[in-house]
Order: sequence, then structure tokens, then C-alpha cells
Amino acid sequence: MKKQKSIILKMDEPLPISNPFDLLTEEIIFAILDSLNDDAFSKKSFSLVCKSFYFIESRHRKTLRPLSSDLVLRTLKRYRFVSELDLSLCPRVDDAALTQIASSRSSLRSINLSRSRLFTHNGLSSLVANCAGLVEIDLSNRAELTDMAAAAIAEAKNLERLSLLRCKMITDMGIGCVAVGCKKLRFINLKWCLRVSDLGVGLIAMKCKQIRAMDLSYVPITEKCLPPILELEHLEDLVLEGCPGIDDDGLATLKHGSKSLKTLNMSYCQNVSHVGLSSLTHGAEYLQHLFLAYSLSVTADLAKCLHNISRLQSIKLDGCSVTTSGIKAIGNWLASLKELSLSKCSGVTDECLSFLVQTHKELRKLDITCCSKITYASIDSITNSCTSLTSLRMESCSLVSKDAFVLIGQRCRFLEELDVTDDEIDNEGLKSISRCSKLLTLKLGICSNITDDGLTHVANGCSKLKELDLYRSSGITDEGITAIAHGCPALEMINIAYNDKITDTSLISLSKCMLLKALEIRGCHSVSSVGLSAIVMECRQLMVLDIKKCTNINDNGMIPVAQFSKNLKQINLSYCSVTDVGLLALASIKRLQCMTILHLSGLTPNGLAAALLACRGLTKVKLHTSFKPLLPQSLFEYMEARGCALHWRDKAFQVEIDPKGWEIALWKKS
Repeated sequence: MKKQKSIILKMDEPLPISNPFDLLTEEIIFAILDSLNDDAFSKKSFSLVCKSFYFIESRHRKTLRPLSSDLVLRTLKRYRFVSELDLSLCPRVDDAALTQIASSRSSLRSINLSRSRLFTHNGLSSLVANCAGLVEIDLSNRAELTDMAAAAIAEAKNLERLSLLRCKMITDMGIGCVAVGCKKLRFINLKWCLRVSDLGVGLIAMKCKQIRAMDLSYVPITEKCLPPILELEHLEDLVLEGCPGIDDDGLATLKHGSKSLKTLNMSYCQNVSHVGLSSLTHGAEYLQHLFLAYSLSVTADLAKCLHNISRLQSIKLDGCSVTTSGIKAIGNWLASLKELSLSKCSGVTDECLSFLVQTHKELRKLDITCCSKITYASIDSITNSCTSLTSLRMESCSLVSKDAFVLIGQRCRFLEELDVTDDEIDNEGLKSISRCSKLLTLKLGICSNITDDGLTHVANGCSKLKELDLYRSSGITDEGITAIAHGCPALEMINIAYNDKITDTSLISLSKCMLLKALEIRGCHSVSSVGLSAIVMECRQLMVLDIKKCTNINDNGMIPVAQFSKNLKQINLSYCSVTDVGLLALASIKRLQCMTILHLSGLTPNGLAAALLACRGLTKVKLHTSFKPLLPQSLFEYMEARGCALHWRDKAFQVEIDPKGWEIALWKKS
């Protein structure tokens, strides 16, 4: 028999380490997790490394956004150190749930209840009573909340931020309670609070002296509430958008403006001219940002009243009627503008625009969308004077010739965003623009003069590109898309809608762009479930998918979507060959919120009902009205109670739809 050798450890020898991760301190692991804050998948993988990492990750997390109402209490049990709770995806939070949250999270500082529909003032009272440290509450879109809810909020003595957006039942009485109780308030949003008047707004201004930002958009107020607002010492941001009760006569009574104001929004205030604006901005020496879209005319008088505001950096004049004298007068301002928006402004000409950019050479962002009178001369002046531009939007500038786009690439090398949708740009223009190596967003929709050659130049020179729009750019084929896929690995969004030359080859190439979050291939009849499967298997971060009118995509494509696209939030399946089976498969995607399912020939009422019941995270579904009488009323009531809005459309079957422009509404608060 062989003798067994025994291992004897000497006293001075280190003990063997069973888990090398034990050498890392909690502070080091917290620092690692800090760097993963924007990557949910990486944080989840991190927590599964070992038990210690699992528990440390739960202690590290300070913000939480449950995907459904059913998960709220379960996730709170694991994440005991959460101080910011976002329940915007949880429509069925009731008073009992708020009471449990309050009792288990006394350290809670922020809560978002903007889509929760079942709680009342009793739940809010419990929350506020148990969470004395609350500094932020979002009750947006709760149109049925009354003054009793506002009175409950008033007990949150440390509250700093409050959003009551579209709380249409709250009146001056409720706002008065908030004003008396929440004296530390710094931000309040009363947009679309239609029962609030000068009295309530004035009380907030008089009692809450720490206010820094107020949004009073579409509130039925007049100039009577403005004096106490303008006297607020710390006020920086004031939004008066769409307030028809404010006019020149009322503003003329103001003795002075706000000295601390930095941002003023008077968009859609059509009863205000330069006379009233002059009264409101008098003494506003720190004003930096001014929004006047779709309101007053841009004349020399308007420019004159803003002439001495030396710190003004940006002004938005979208949809305003402009005069040559007005634009030229802006060119003579003391301030050096960094951002200027003249989108859809009638009256913008080469003469006035050229003069303006020659004096505001520090412009970083310029929007001249639909300025239909400008030509090559304007682009020559812009690119020659404003060489530090980072954003240029010039969609539908139809008189600008092909040669002008070459100037953009030659002179504006710092561009990060360029929109030339529906313009005359060609391959030579794209070749020049490919020199803009910092380019992140490029919109080339309805550009009939570009081909794969031009797109290849972009792929070779713009490796940082994240967003590419090729809507109805019919000269592009698989070759160009393949070049983009290889040259732009950071791509997050691409639109190649309504292009019969795009096949599965393009989708297979794009599957290498693993950061892809939005894919728009509607009307691409040559793509099939094969190409879609390739995309979803590799692009696991996909959030928005539009495959409308992709008739070769069927249930075989939906199965891999359900299996791999766990991050999907929005999908359009209209006119596809998907049946009950494919639609029901999508129920496994817990993050899915929005679906459009018009004219699915393989869809039955029973299949639709089963899918609606199974997809528990849905918040909005667009359906054809033909299904309405075939589904039980109890289903509609159940979906409404769950927080899902059903939008019925009576659209006839269409071979092709041609919207003028395209824009995916993506992650604006993901």
C-alpha cells in the first residue's frame, strides 16, 4: 500500500483562499458597480458571480424601477437600501402597497407614481407620514387626484421637487396647502392643471421662497401672479408656454423682471408681443435661454428689446414669422449665441441668415429646418463662419444645391449631429461629411441622390456613429448597410424603412452591431424571419422594433424575438404574417409596453384576448376596430384597471403608407 502523504501547514504560511473575490473590499466592489450604473445586464451578471457579490449588489443599489406592480414588494425585500423608487411602470399600485412601501422604506427620498392609478390620498398620507426624508414626488397624469391628495402631500415638510402634471382636479385650495406645508420646495410642475389660477400660483411664490423652477404651461393664469414669481430670489427656470391669459397689457404693469432668471419659455403665447416681452425680461441680466416658438413675430423691435441681455446663449424661434430687419438686428446683439433655432420660420433668406452667422461665429447648434428660401449662399456663410458647429439641422431645404454639402464636411469637422433629410445631398457630399469623425447622428431620409458608395465613405470615416436614418433612401442596398455595420460598431439606431433592395443580408450584417437599440425596417418586403432572427439573437439590447409591412416575417421570427429580446419595449407588427402563436410568444417579454397590431390576417379574437392577458406589462396597444365587438367588455375593463390603454383605429387595409418624416420615440426615460 502506498502511504498517504499528509499536508501540514506551518503557522507562518498563509491559508489557502477558497474564493479569490474575498480579497476585494466592499468599497472596491462598490466602485466597480458605480461604473456599471447604465448597464442593467452587466449589473445582473455581476450579481450572479457569487453569493457575496449578490448581496453586495443589493446593498449598493440606490435606485429601483420595477417592471410591473407585482414585482414591487418582492424587489424591495431584496434591495433594502433603495432611496429612489420609480413606479412609472406599475399602474396597479394601491393604498395598501404604498403603506407597505412606507413602512419598509422610511429612508425613501424620491418616488415616481406618474402611472400608478389605484392609490388615493390615504396612501399618500401613509407614505408622507412614514417617509419624513422625501424630497421628490411625481404624481403626473393622475387626473382624478383631488385637493385631499394635495393636502396629504403638504405634510412632506422636506419636499423639494413636486410634479402635478395633468392633475386636472386639483384646485387653488390644494395648491395653497402645498404652499403652506412644503416651504423647502425648489421645483414645481403644474402643467395642464386647469383648475389652478393666479391665486394658487401666487401662494406658491409667496410661501416657497426657495423655488428655482416653475412649469406653468397651459395653466389659466394671467399677469396677476407674476409679481411674486419674479420676486423669487433663486428663480432660474420659468415656463409660461401656452398661457393665453398673459398679454401685453398685463405685462406692462410689471415693475421689473427677475434678476436671477436663466431660462424663460414663452412659446405659444400668442397674445404677447415684443412690448410685453420687454417688460418681462427687464432687468433679467442673467437670462441665458429663451424659447419663443410659435408666438410673436421676429422684428427689429423684438431684437431691440433683447439687445442688452449679454449672457443670452440660446434662442428658439421655431414657427415664428421673421423679417430681414429682425434677423439682422439679432446679429447686432451684445450676446454671442451658442444655439439658434429657426425651424419652419417663414421669411428666412440668404441675406439675413448670412449676416447673422457672420456676427454669431460661436454658434454650436443651428436649426434651419424647412427654411425653403435659403440656397448655397447660406450654407457657404454658415460653414465659413461657424466652424465649431456640433449640430446642424436643415431638413427640407430644397433650394440648397449638391455642392453646398461638400462645404459642411470641409469646414465643420466637429459636427456630432447632421440632419439633411429630403435634401439634394449626393455621394460627393457624403464623402466630404465622412471627415466629421465625431459624428453621432446622421439623418439621410428621402435622399434620392445617395448610393452605397457615399454610405461606404461614411462607414469608413464616422466610426462613432450611433444613429442613422435612411428612410426611403432608395439608392441604398445591402452593400451600403453591410459597410455601415462593419464601420460603425457603436450603432444604436437605424432606419431603413421602405426599401425593397434591403434583404436579410443587411440584417445579418447589422447583427454585429451589438449595441443596437432601435430597428426600423417597415415596408422592407424582402426581409424575412431569417434576418430578424439573426438580429435579435445578437443585439440583446433591442428596445424598439418596427417591422410593419414586412410580410415575410411570421411566427418563426417572433419566437426568437421572445427568447432573446428581453429588453424590448415597443413593437409594430401591422400587416405582418404573424398569427396567434407568434403574438402570444411575446408575452414572455416582461418589459414590453407598446404594441401596434393592425391588419394581422392570422390573428383571431381568442388569440388576441389571450395575448393581451398574458402581456402584463403593456401600457398602450393599437388595434383595429373590427376586433372591438368580438372581445368581451370585461377584457377592456381588466386592461384599463391594469393601466393599459387600448387605441382603436379604423384604417382600411393599405398597400403602402407614406408619412413625410420619421422619428422613433425612443427611451426618453428609460
